[in-house]
Formats: sequence, structure tokens, C-alpha cells
Amino acid sequence: MSTSAPYRFDRRHTDDLMTFLAAAPSPYHAVAVAAERLEKAGFRQVWETDVWDASAGGKYVIRGGALIAWHVPEGTDPHTPFRILGAHTDSPNLRVKPRPDAGAHGWRQIAVEIYGGPLLNSWLDRDLGLAGRLTLRDGSHRLVNIDRPLLRVPQLAIHLDRTVTSEGLKLDKQRHMQPIWGLGEVHEGDLIHFLEEETGIGHGEVAGWDLMTHSIEPPAYLGRDRELLAGPRLDNLLSVHAATAALTAASATPDLPYIPVLAAFDHEENGSQADTGADGPLLGSVLERSVFARGGAYEDRARAFAATVCLSSDVGHAVHPNYAERHDPTHHPRPNGGPILKVNVNQRYATDGSGQAVFAAACERAGVPWQSFVSNNSMPCGTTIGPITAARHGIRTVDIGVACLSMHSARELCGADDPYLLANALTAFLHG
Repeated sequence: MSTSAPYRFDRRHTDDLMTFLAAAPSPYHAVAVAAERLEKAGFRQVWETDVWDASAGGKYVIRGGALIAWHVPEGTDPHTPFRILGAHTDSPNLRVKPRPDAGAHGWRQIAVEIYGGPLLNSWLDRDLGLAGRLTLRDGSHRLVNIDRPLLRVPQLAIHLDRTVTSEGLKLDKQRHMQPIWGLGEVHEGDLIHFLEEETGIGHGEVAGWDLMTHSIEPPAYLGRDRELLAGPRLDNLLSVHAATAALTAASATPDLPYIPVLAAFDHEENGSQADTGADGPLLGSVLERSVFARGGAYEDRARAFAATVCLSSDVGHAVHPNYAERHDPTHHPRPNGGPILKVNVNQRYATDGSGQAVFAAACERAGVPWQSFVSNNSMPCGTTIGPITAARHGIRTVDIGVACLSMHSARELCGADDPYLLANALTAFLHG
């Protein structure tokens, strides 16, 4: 295992990550921003309903909040293996219900549902915006981002709950997490009419919506020496951003031995069982169609998949200085120590010894240090898209990521060097 980082911290990468985070308050925005970057690198969008051709170059597919992008080098054989970077675009938050207009006692509120497993207390007394996707009557979509103080979930004053200091904060997801957005009478349709006005859509044109709250506080460097990064949605847009950078870099390299792929899924935070999730058919369909478009048959598809490797990149747990006993005593990942290799023998992570060797070789080629993570035996282990990808497609998969604190908070924390180190490791992996 490498223990020293030869890189001097390149702040440009993390500066760009901060720009990416601010521009992507929802999975739909994350996909749009990533697609814009791919377009600038020469990729072109293809549609699932069209016939795909055998042309070389970069291509991508968008389905909702998911994006699959790949680059086919000139002269690639149908059985050429893939090198896949897996990530997810969604983050835990508060999402708007089908009948959003609510309120009581002169307060106007928005009815929300809890998405994923957020740290609920981190959403209290925080200025929130609203973002997502509007579906119009003609079936088209419009992105919306109200990136100003619009909503707030107010905490109860300590004078009205003296037990909070002795018994801790107890939040009911239904009663205590509905944000306020004004005063006055509640009128059905107010929120959507407001969004129609904000986006210039005609009144009554919105037929459906996928909307969610976000903290409007921008990402920022933190600490005496600015060696930490605080920001929203590091889980897991940090990986989406790094993988997009790695794929665009790989696409400019001739004679790649593999077809590099970015698979950015939605709905990881609630189990991946969606048509845009890792447990859906999207990735397998795209890879198979790529093989068949290049004249391949099932045998070529089987050969390609058998030699394919996926790095599933998601954030992991840095050792917490106030809760060190919650971590495995011999595995203490630290910020700015490089990406982490995630291992769980019960297959909550997909890494095995051969996968470790692939990851270690990529880090060695990149000159990037890396660390290992395993959970405390007394603690349940989280999971990722890694085991799902491995089981669904029969693809060797390795779970990796970046160590962070405050995972699933409205605002998370990681080392400011680590996004850059991760991107370099991913780039080396794609180059084989």
C-alpha cells in the first residue's frame, strides 16, 4: 500500500468540483452538467429509441437522473472489454409530495417526503432552495433551480422542549420535517404556479414534478490551512465529477485497450431498484447494444463482459475523532490520505483480492496513495451499487471511494486533496 502522495495539491480540480456541486442540486441537474462537459469533449448524445451505429467516438445516454457514457476507440473489436466507472447522482434530502401545498396556524408550508436516509437534524434551521424537474403537458421536461432562501424547517425552541438537552433531539419524519415558505392562507396549486412563473412556463402547463430541497450554502474550503472541503452532495457527486473528468481524459488517448464507460445511476440511496438505478436494465442494455452495433453476437458480448472490470466509486467513512470506537481499530481512513478500498466479506461491498490488485495497480501507475476501509464487526455495514452491478451483470467489481465525515448530512466534509487523487486513480484505471 502506498503511503506517500507525490502530487502537490492541484486546487483547480477541487475548485471545479465546487462549481459542479453548486450547479447540480438534483440528479437531473447533475446529469445535465456532466453531459455538457462530455459534449465539450466531443461526445454526442444518442437516444435509446434510435438505431445505434458502429461509429467510433464518445456517446452518452440520458434517462431521467441517470447517465451512461462510453468512448469507442477506432478499430475496436466487438469483444473488446469495458472499463466502467460506477457512481450515483442522488443524495438524501426532502422531496416534494404530489399535493405540496400545506400549512397550519397561519403558516404556509410545503409537504415533503423523506428521501433516502438523511441526517434529519442537519436540515433544521437551514436556508433551503428547491430544484428538480418539471414535466409539461406535452411530455417535455424543464429543469428548475430556485437557488435562494425559499424554505426552512424550523427547530422547536429549547424553552418549549427542555428535554432536548438531556434526552436528545427526537424528530418525527411526518410532523417535524415540513418546511415553511410563507404566511397566509393555503391555496392548492400555489407552489407549482410559483414555479411556472419563476421558469417562464405558461400557467397550467406543468403536469408532473420531481422536486427536492437543497442547502443554498455554497461549497467552501475549511480549516486553518484550507485543507478540508465542506459542501452538499459530496455523496456522491464527488465521484460523478471525478469519473466525468477521468472519462474525458481517457477519450483523448489513442489505442486504449478497453472501452471506457461512465455509469452514473439514480436512486442508489433508496435501494437502486428503478429503471434509472443500478438494479435496473440500463447499463446492461447500453453495453450489449454497443457490442451488437459493432457487429458482435452473443459470444462477443459474453467475452467482453467476462474481461470487464467496474470501479464502483462512492464516499466512505473517515475515522471520526469524537467516535473512534465506532470504527475498526486497525482501519482508520484519514482525509487527504488518498482514495479508500472498501472491503466487506459479506458482500455489502463487491471487492475481493483480485479486485484489490486491479485498484492497487491503478493507484501505483498514477502515483496515488490509497487506504483500506472495513467496518467494525459490531456495526452494520452500508452498501453501494458495487454488489448490485457485480451480481446483475456478472462483472468483476471493486468498491472504492473517498473518506468523509457527516455522510448523509445536508453538508458533508472531506479532504480537499482527495477528489484530485481519486480522479487520477480513475484515469489510470481507464487506461489499463
